[in-house]
Amino acid sequence: MEKSKVYFTNMHTTMNENLPQKLSRLVKTAGIQGIDFDKKFVAIKIHFGEPGNLAYLRPNYAKTIADIVKDLGGKPFLTDCNTLYVGGRKNALDHLESAYVNGYSPFSTGCHILIGDGLKGTDEALVPVEGGEYVKEAKIGQAVMDADIIISLNHFKGHELTGFGGAIKNIGMGCGSRAGKMEMHSSGKPQVSQEQCVGCGMCTKICAHSAITITDRKASINHDKCVGCGRCIGVCPTGAIVPAWDESNDILNKKMAEYTWAVLHERPHFHISLVIDVSPFCDCHAENDIPIVPNVGMFASFDPIALDVACADAVNGQPVMAGSLLEKSLKNHKDHFTDVNPTTDWKVGIDHAVKMGLGSKDYELITI
Repeated sequence: MEKSKVYFTNMHTTMNENLPQKLSRLVKTAGIQGIDFDKKFVAIKIHFGEPGNLAYLRPNYAKTIADIVKDLGGKPFLTDCNTLYVGGRKNALDHLESAYVNGYSPFSTGCHILIGDGLKGTDEALVPVEGGEYVKEAKIGQAVMDADIIISLNHFKGHELTGFGGAIKNIGMGCGSRAGKMEMHSSGKPQVSQEQCVGCGMCTKICAHSAITITDRKASINHDKCVGCGRCIGVCPTGAIVPAWDESNDILNKKMAEYTWAVLHERPHFHISLVIDVSPFCDCHAENDIPIVPNVGMFASFDPIALDVACADAVNGQPVMAGSLLEKSLKNHKDHFTDVNPTTDWKVGIDHAVKMGLGSKDYELITI
């Protein structure tokens, strides 16, 4: 089997070429122009960053990709789906405001922003997962599934549950609706924090299975009736309804691979990862830490697995950043991600993605 091609360029610039221009040259050399964009809706999946976090990708990079898509006749939009946890991106209005605060807007990026799973994270498409071991029907943001083409623009960094966040996490976890995220993170069903519940009854109205009742102005969920759809999480105004957060990291990684399959199956897709500001944890944190390694560069490929493996190999080939959490936790595992987050094994998700037919671990690195 032929190795997948992964294209790479470092972060050095010249008087004749800045970083956005270099990114443009990278993706064109990698063959993005081979996709038929003419009059097609193109979802550029990106993480806008939780407010307070400063490691997320600058909007300048998104503009570069959006401009290329428009030049090729496509109709690009930036997208992400709402978060499962309480924060600055729990619903579409807060999510858009967070994106604006972090510099993303139609004026800075040259295209519009659509929150993939709607106002409350309940606008979803149910996508059958052929061959899914854990997921039979993925819950994907409707706007993502309405797109004709998927481009993932990834900030490659560490992650406390999945080892690292790259193309597969950006697509699989990022494109899941709130119910989809709950399915990946939880093996059980949601529960109610009685201290936070105000008894408003919004959850009872959204539940299609009469699983929620209000007693003494407090909600409770009958798990015998609950089907785990997660819609009650999306409508709760106080964040009182929460998932169990009890899935093992290995199964989480496998479910994420199956969700990635649901998003990409039978659609053109292209993937870009920037291995810069490699923070030890996800951009979902409202803070970031010292990068664990120096900046590496920019990578692009049609194969999300090859891209993730190439980026992981590149990070593991870097020296440890002085003063970082990696330096403090270094245990000579020969894997920087395991050293920072020892309960994770990112290779499990990669192997499962290969099993799902998403691509290959074998790659040819082409430096431009």
